[in-house]
Amino acid sequence: MGKGKIKLKILIIAVILLILTVGAIMGIKGYESVKYEYMKNSHPLKYTDLVEKYSNEYGIDKYVIYSVIKTESGFNPEAVSSVGARGLMQIMEETFDWIKYRLGDGDEITYEDMFDPETNIRYGVYLYDYLFEYFGDRDLASAAYNSGIGTVLEWLSDPDYSDDGETLKKIPSKTAQHYVNKINDAYNSYLELYSNERK
Repeated sequence: MGKGKIKLKILIIAVILLILTVGAIMGIKGYESVKYEYMKNSHPLKYTDLVEKYSNEYGIDKYVIYSVIKTESGFNPEAVSSVGARGLMQIMEETFDWIKYRLGDGDEITYEDMFDPETNIRYGVYLYDYLFEYFGDRDLASAAYNSGIGTVLEWLSDPDYSDDGETLKKIPSKTAQHYVNKINDAYNSYLELYSNERK
């Protein structure tokens, strides 16, 4: 085989390798772009004025609140759970009564107002902030938001679940653990998508 034919074969192989390499890179970039768009669609920033207003007022990370809303209602202000929790942040009626008392709201605010995005977010952020301040830990606050403060206090008082009464070795409820995991996964996704304002 002549030198010219060998050089031509080498050139053809090099071109093929280059095409394959470029194709692989474009495929990866295409996948990353599709993944990014999917993540943005599944982790939207909705009710931003309200979330930022009340997150700032109570000094809580807005991405935690977005994560709670996504997990609780999927951003549906008309959502009602199987146990009757209402609105974006899924507030139960007795919890509503407690928050209303704590905030000093008058009779003009009723449980029907949990379908109003601003009132619901205001109450939900207040509750989450209260739980976070009480426990000093996001996982415990999330578990309490899902299962109730009394339930989490019971777990903390049980030496099977807590060595010090302040932290949990494990969350004994699979439902609560699943909920905490969903909040954390959503929170990490929100940070990855938006914390550097990558849009």
